[in-house]
Amino acid sequence: MVKGLEKVVSVPRGSVVTLGKVEGDLHVADGATIKAEDSKQVIVSGIVRCEGDCTFECGLSADSIRGRGGEVNVKGDLSIERSVRIERGSLIVEGNLSANKTEVDGKLYVGKDVSVETIQVGGKLEVKGNTKAEEVDVGGLYEAFGNVEVESIEVGGSFHGKNTVKAERIKVGGTVTIDSEVKAEELDVGGKVKVRCGEIEDRVHVGGVFESEGSLIFGSIDVGGKVSLAGACEGESVHVGGSLKVDGDLKIMDIDVGGVVEISGNVEGETIDIGGKLEIGKRLALTGKLNVGGTAKAGEELKAECISVGGSLEAMRVEVENSVKVGGRIETVEGVKATWVEIGSRGRILGVVVAREVLLRERSAADDVYADFLTMEERSRARNVYARSIHLERGCRIMGEVYYVEELRKEEDVYFAKEPKKTERLPSPPI
Repeated sequence: MVKGLEKVVSVPRGSVVTLGKVEGDLHVADGATIKAEDSKQVIVSGIVRCEGDCTFECGLSADSIRGRGGEVNVKGDLSIERSVRIERGSLIVEGNLSANKTEVDGKLYVGKDVSVETIQVGGKLEVKGNTKAEEVDVGGLYEAFGNVEVESIEVGGSFHGKNTVKAERIKVGGTVTIDSEVKAEELDVGGKVKVRCGEIEDRVHVGGVFESEGSLIFGSIDVGGKVSLAGACEGESVHVGGSLKVDGDLKIMDIDVGGVVEISGNVEGETIDIGGKLEIGKRLALTGKLNVGGTAKAGEELKAECISVGGSLEAMRVEVENSVKVGGRIETVEGVKATWVEIGSRGRILGVVVAREVLLRERSAADDVYADFLTMEERSRARNVYARSIHLERGCRIMGEVYYVEELRKEEDVYFAKEPKKTERLPSPPI
């Protein structure tokens, strides 16, 4: 049949037809099967139009392909010069798929590699080989078995990449699982993310849970629920509503977590702000402030510009440039050294304190104190005190030595186990 100057080859419903090269368009009715004369490929210079279920027992090359209301099945490669459009149906390609633009309302399955500019799938996209595209847009599930190299991935449901995924932007409404390395600029996911390792240069934004099983380099991580990292990780900032756990070392500028932070290795950073509990397995070194609402613990040395802890602070050794303020308990093996050290009411300091100024709040207790200025509020206690100036409020008790240089002021009912001694030079502190 010929329409104007264009030739149209029509294949009747339910028939089996063998074709070679078609000059013009090819119309295939529901239930028809197309075979190739050379058993490899049918070549169509124009548009292929499929109504209902159509099967190509071979590869297919055409300018464009249109399908409606069924499943188009291509047993070989599908090579399209311009576009693929399947309305209210699905496309099954057992070989490679190449096209400019591919749009499928239902399911798109590709048994080998995909090379297109844009893919838009309403249901499920499954690619057994590698995917190379500018944009991938899937309404339901995207499952990639090979490597993925795209500019943008947008999925309404879930994305599962079983090999390396490289993308500028990944946006998924549900869950993301990448079994191998990820390299992306931005990752935005509504639910849960699990990756093997990799690099996310700019921003990670996840509503629920983010997990990396290996080393990760990142810009910022912003997660509503839980973050779990492993290996040597490095980034600019982590903001988590719930908890952060790192099985390894972490280099970071800023950590802000509402709940619990557990890091098994060393931590280098700028500032940490934790609403609940902080536990570092090894060394913690900050150039800025450490602020913890509950408890803070480091297995080795802890360094910071200043420290504020609502509950307890524990480390092998604490060195702070400015102030240490702890509400409940300070416990060290080698001691705490700072410009200002303050323990809250009924608090306790275990280990030596070395500071310019030390303030023991009401009914608190300390071991040995080395200071320029020491103030002990009512009913507070210390073991040994070595300070230039000392002010003791009512009911204070010092159970060991007291050495001072300039002034000792005491209120009523102060107890000294040994008589205080004024000296020109205080003993050197141990740290």
